Amino acid sequence: MFGRAAVAGALVVGAAAPVAEAGVEPVDVQLLSITDFHGYLQPGNDQLQMPDGSKVAVGGAAYNAAHLKRLREGRRNSILSAAGDSFSGWPFEVDAFWDEPTIEVLNKLGVRFSTTGNHELDVSAGFLKDHMMRGRCFGKVDVDSCFTDSTGRRFRGAKFPFYSANIVDARGRLILKPYNVEWVRGPRGRIPVGFINLTVPDTPVGSTSYQPGLRSLPMVETANRYAKELRRRGVRAIVANVHDGGSADGAGFNGCKNPWGPVIDFAKAASPEIDAIFTGHWHAGFNCQIADPAGKVRPVIEGLNHGKLISEIGLKLDPRTGEVLRDRTTSVNHPVTRDIAPDPEMKRIVDYWKARGDRRAGEVVAEQTGDFTRALNAHGESTMGDLAADVQYWEAARNGKVDLSLLAIKPVKGSVAVARDLPQGDGRLTYGEAWPAYGYGNPILTVTVTGEQIHQALEQQWQGGKFAPFAVSKNVRYRYDASRPEGDRVDPEDVLIGGKPLDTGRRYRLAALAYTLIGADGYPALGGFTDARRNALPDHEAFIAYVKAQKKIAPAPLERVNG
Repeated sequence: MFGRAAVAGALVVGAAAPVAEAGVEPVDVQLLSITDFHGYLQPGNDQLQMPDGSKVAVGGAAYNAAHLKRLREGRRNSILSAAGDSFSGWPFEVDAFWDEPTIEVLNKLGVRFSTTGNHELDVSAGFLKDHMMRGRCFGKVDVDSCFTDSTGRRFRGAKFPFYSANIVDARGRLILKPYNVEWVRGPRGRIPVGFINLTVPDTPVGSTSYQPGLRSLPMVETANRYAKELRRRGVRAIVANVHDGGSADGAGFNGCKNPWGPVIDFAKAASPEIDAIFTGHWHAGFNCQIADPAGKVRPVIEGLNHGKLISEIGLKLDPRTGEVLRDRTTSVNHPVTRDIAPDPEMKRIVDYWKARGDRRAGEVVAEQTGDFTRALNAHGESTMGDLAADVQYWEAARNGKVDLSLLAIKPVKGSVAVARDLPQGDGRLTYGEAWPAYGYGNPILTVTVTGEQIHQALEQQWQGGKFAPFAVSKNVRYRYDASRPEGDRVDPEDVLIGGKPLDTGRRYRLAALAYTLIGADGYPALGGFTDARRNALPDHEAFIAYVKAQKKIAPAPLERVNG
């Protein structure tokens, strides 16, 4: 019935549970979930290993739609939700349109609600609520936001709400509603099913979602609080929709072996009133039975990422009380195989955005008078690195005070912020050439550091015999002496910021990517920063804005660093 999706069958979980009234059939409720979709609308090269050892192609929004249609067929009570990170995707055709194409697809799939993943906060809480949920425009319509969708209408936002029970603002107020109640049909009327939605706790300090004005609450305590509240409201069937992950030691997408990770710990500790748990974030696929604190098992299921799996939990409710009959609960992950016909309407939507993405990629954003390359000279400087460091400085200066910019052009560890060269070609720099040249979906932060922190960060370019240079903004010049021992190669007197020597006792406002500042690139000296301000545009968008503003870009002489 479902192509290859049905091969694994359903795992039955549960122990002793309430029994429905004799002669009265329990109410079937089908819960479907997708997680970490990340805007992967097109079918790619993803393959999934099946239980028999074979590998099959999976994924693609049109195939998700087709499988969901089959799974829902004949089901009276079916609810589709998302476990977070549905948007903030990396494919160009969604990324370059502020993820609006992903929302059109999720609307079409019939998503009823979503928990908030860390990537839903990659721009801001305001952006999530005002733009993605309510469709509020910014800039010029169909140029900067609110792009015309596949139906010819402008973007109007999600037709479903986002929730988070544990992300609060600086004053401790929830940024979104914590839970939702969905109603299903039973023989004696409607029955409520409650969903507590939780976000991975490190979201406010994550490398892409860094939000100085937010903080998180403990997940278990928060879930238990709202489980009690739902019970007081008469809700007896409760599901946790958690964007935090786990692993099951490669047991397969419907297996569970030696489960571990934050969501497994959560499942062992969270209130027994919670009957089932959907999860995401780790891009893992597993289907586990985890005992709650009362010793009764409940399903904990994660459905990989990028539209490869659809997770299903089957609940049976006592029609008199609304309680979940735990011993009859089922759970299964369905592969989104491509051995069935893609949904034609969804394929039309995907094709529309692919074509529009291709057109945007060809748009000319600036003139270019020379090659920008990542090739490092003898002192670790490059034309592309200098350009990207200047972008950071420019973006920070538009939003407040800044003294300098540092960019990990070839870091000790972690990701390389400058991803590609910009060869001159015909002298026209296109959107598609500029977009992937710098960054990886990171916010540009402006933070306060001491002059000594800057000094030590420059010294940390040499570690264990490896040279991992920073690019510096155009107002910085410095010299180093490679003949001296590591840790003693840069004299603060030889570091000029705005023409003045680095003062190790002074505080400076530094612009850098969040990934670098939290230590992920391997420069721990910067980790003690304070007064973080997130600038308006993340890396890709800032780069496009910068080159558009300059109109013509030329490689600067490599004279910022000398050995």
